[in-house]
Amino acid sequence: MDETDSDRASDRPFGAELTPATRRVDGSRPAGSTPDIEELIGPEQTLEPQIQGVWALQSAVSAVILGLIAGVAFTLLDPGGPWVGVVVFAVVAVLGVAFSVLRYRIWAYHVRTDSLYLRRGVLTRVSTVAPYVRIQHVDTRRGPLERAFGLATTVVYTAGSRGADVSIPGLTPQRADDLQARLKQLAIAAEGDDAV
Repeated sequence: MDETDSDRASDRPFGAELTPATRRVDGSRPAGSTPDIEELIGPEQTLEPQIQGVWALQSAVSAVILGLIAGVAFTLLDPGGPWVGVVVFAVVAVLGVAFSVLRYRIWAYHVRTDSLYLRRGVLTRVSTVAPYVRIQHVDTRRGPLERAFGLATTVVYTAGSRGADVSIPGLTPQRADDLQARLKQLAIAAEGDDAV
């Protein structure tokens, strides 16, 4: 790849159409060819802003449940206590919305040369590195709430202890499918590099 091709690859937004040197004039790729690793990696990415709405609605459901529990409990203890449920609902809902905004601002992922890197967490910051050689398979998932917001989640299952999978929420279905395809190709390439 000459210097102008590598400059274009680094300037290309992550998820943009790949135009490797191995493509034919008509844009198709020869059978059996694989793209360069450099074409599959990209800069650090953030989630779609709509994920804040998903997280806020999830916290609102929790706020309703906690408000009802508090309201019933305080009503049984003191007949004038149902207002406690309203206060609990309001506090939990406000905290949930604030937490959703903070969570969105911190969440990022980066498809690197040798691994998938994730950064997340509000109160406890978590950095996760998932080497491609340990990736077993990658799924794209869309729950009802995500579908309502036009979002999807990419789930990466890795070899290791229980719960070794990582999820990247808040992607458009196109970005989720693109990420799934990239991670699959990177895992295959890493397996080939690791072979004896």
